[in-house]
Amino acid sequence: MKKSNKEVKQDVKTGSKNLGTILGAAFIMATSAIGPGFLTQTAQFTSEFAASFAFVILLSIILDIGAQLNVWRIIGVSGLRGQDIANKVIPGLGYFVALIVALGGLAFNIGNIGGSALGLNVLFGMDVRLAAIISGIMGILIFLSKDAGSAIDKFVKILGVLMIVIVGYVAVVTKPPVGEALYRSVAPQNVKSLIFPTITLLGGTVGGYITFAGGHRLIDAGITGEENIGEITKGAISGIAIASIMRILLFLAVLGVVSKGLKLDPQNPAASAFQQGAGMIGYKFFGVVLWAASITSVVGSAYTSVSFIKTLHPFIAKNEKYIIIAFIFISTVVMAVIGKPVKLLILAGALNGLILPITVGTIIWASKRKDIVGEYKHPKWLFIFGLIIVLIAGYAGVVSLQSMSMLAG
Repeated sequence: MKKSNKEVKQDVKTGSKNLGTILGAAFIMATSAIGPGFLTQTAQFTSEFAASFAFVILLSIILDIGAQLNVWRIIGVSGLRGQDIANKVIPGLGYFVALIVALGGLAFNIGNIGGSALGLNVLFGMDVRLAAIISGIMGILIFLSKDAGSAIDKFVKILGVLMIVIVGYVAVVTKPPVGEALYRSVAPQNVKSLIFPTITLLGGTVGGYITFAGGHRLIDAGITGEENIGEITKGAISGIAIASIMRILLFLAVLGVVSKGLKLDPQNPAASAFQQGAGMIGYKFFGVVLWAASITSVVGSAYTSVSFIKTLHPFIAKNEKYIIIAFIFISTVVMAVIGKPVKLLILAGALNGLILPITVGTIIWASKRKDIVGEYKHPKWLFIFGLIIVLIAGYAGVVSLQSMSMLAG
């Protein structure tokens, strides 16, 4: 039966809305992975390992593909959030995962607020504590809007594109040795020394709440079920592509500086790279990138962390918006009153390292459970890929215990 013009227009409208939501989910995942810690780590490691760091960038992208595709597809097909899948796999595990992810997200969000404050400080010379309060208010306003989901999608898309454009400009200006970077991406010097940077980047880009940010957004938008597997996969691939482009461009921007023999300021290597590479305008651009990376991470961390506890009690689900606002408020107050709590951030990083093999392992296990995924057949190559990531993440978890021991010192 032929559809009427009205039905055709409705299908187009629905398709456009779905595409916008999928891109929003992709950007919330990608921008969550690109926070203040990511900027600092990439600059610092590029300064230390130069073109050989391209190997770590490439490896982190490959591992990201395996983790994200597994998580997005199983969450999307089942229509269940990470904690609910964990509870089905092992009763009670979901409560543990939700608690650890939420606590880790809160700790990191304090750092994200701090990054937002430093970004405004670079741009306007604003007092850091005042800048933290302003950034916190801006994050809260996103969730006070009538259609918070749509507001989040638009916010992260606009700032995500802005970051890519600015970092791309700096990468062009610094004229990095692209050929050498391509060669070292498969033939790095001193491979053993790159193990720690790889683990660090893995935890920072797929650890904790980050892996689940996009999938949970699709659940809230109602894009679930095996019939939507194509759109779910497109969302995952889009998110990976966006994050990967940003990683590569930032690496090249910093490489262009260090390849000329210039030394980065160890106190703020990323800002130093932008300033030395593009002068004062580069320094101001860094302020924009730092603020955009941090404030989108504030939104992504708050949204996803609360989504991990919302199904654990009806009160949380009913008051989700206000709990997210409280999440940002607490992060802002801690940052403004106490400052950057270094030990708390170390603990959060350690917890992320410990939780990653559990969350990805649970997803892999769930892919074989008909009571979770129904008749859906998960690709064998993705299953094997996921197992490899669990092993690597498990090793990263052991290493993260060293960070925990630092807290006792």
